[in-house]
Amino acid sequence: MGDVIMEKADKIKILQDLVNINTVNGNELAVATYLQQVFAEHGIKATIDEFGDKRANLQAEIGSKNADQKILVLSGHQDTVSIDDESAWEQPPFGAQIIGDKLYGRGAADMKSGLAAEVIALIELAENPAVTLNGTLRFIATAGEEFGTPGAYRLNEQHAIDDADALVIGEPTDGQIIFAHSGSFNYRIASRGQAAHSSRPAQGINAIQGLVNYINLEKDLFADTPEDPYLGRVQHSITVIHGGEQVNTIPATAELLGNIRPTQAFDNQQVIARIEAAVEELNQQYDAQLSLEIIHNFEPVETASDNGFIQIVKQAAQETFTDRQVDLLTMNGATDASVFVKNNPGLPTVILGADGDKSSHQLNEYTTISSYLSLIKIYQKIAREFLQ
Repeated sequence: MGDVIMEKADKIKILQDLVNINTVNGNELAVATYLQQVFAEHGIKATIDEFGDKRANLQAEIGSKNADQKILVLSGHQDTVSIDDESAWEQPPFGAQIIGDKLYGRGAADMKSGLAAEVIALIELAENPAVTLNGTLRFIATAGEEFGTPGAYRLNEQHAIDDADALVIGEPTDGQIIFAHSGSFNYRIASRGQAAHSSRPAQGINAIQGLVNYINLEKDLFADTPEDPYLGRVQHSITVIHGGEQVNTIPATAELLGNIRPTQAFDNQQVIARIEAAVEELNQQYDAQLSLEIIHNFEPVETASDNGFIQIVKQAAQETFTDRQVDLLTMNGATDASVFVKNNPGLPTVILGADGDKSSHQLNEYTTISSYLSLIKIYQKIAREFLQ
């Protein structure tokens, strides 16, 4: 019996069906319900965890469950970013139209191709009589990865990933293997002053000046941080600023937003401590008083490039993607893994997915059928090798 169980047309239809479902920043329940039905048709029980407003996670697993055996998790998110101006799309954003080797639609790349490939990999492994997995292969579909990761945080509360020995996230990578990515830390600095008429500025405290004081300090705030061997320097930016309402009034309040990309060499806790110290220093020096609010706090994810799991993934990808050079790379974006590693620090993790990385979040997003079909085979090879 060969590895191929499901017809090629059925594999493509599953991906098309997923892209047809509008999951722009929500509505994951529709995808979870569909996938639960697909699994059921192949004798696999999948559990939906609905948590209001049509948000839902889904889990399924195959293999054996002995205490001394390993657990491999394949994970992906069900939501997509917005489509913005639908009329600007050359193909309908939820049409899943195929032209040549390309399948177009919002989420085709990011990341319904990875999600569908993971589902089919489980089904084909479960139905292949030649395969015995000595361990557990678990599939987790999450809600809300594109904003706030409520699904991943909920899964952490349920300890869904605590026992995992390795993790694959199916984000689009054009077949390249991401073995490390930075964290993402979003924060707000609020400045509080005192209003006064602009003709008597000394009677007030200018909240905007408080932000300026911070901005001037922030530009060199991370200059002395160590360079991470894989992820390099901490990247940091002030990205939004609000303050003042009337030109002849000294503003009493103002705020800014910033984004920082922590690394394992200078992690989220060190970033927070550095900002807190800066705020405290400025509050002692100046009248305008600053306060820090953490908006998102996603951890960096890093596995040594010579780790055994990374090598298993590399071999599987190189053997299957015969049309390209497969490399081990890093990236600055964050994924659900940034949340999962909070409960399972050091969890060997790779990001590996189909074509379309550069079209993610863009107009006319697409993936390629060929890379999607290859990805299904790669996920099966990884599972068979890791759980042998």
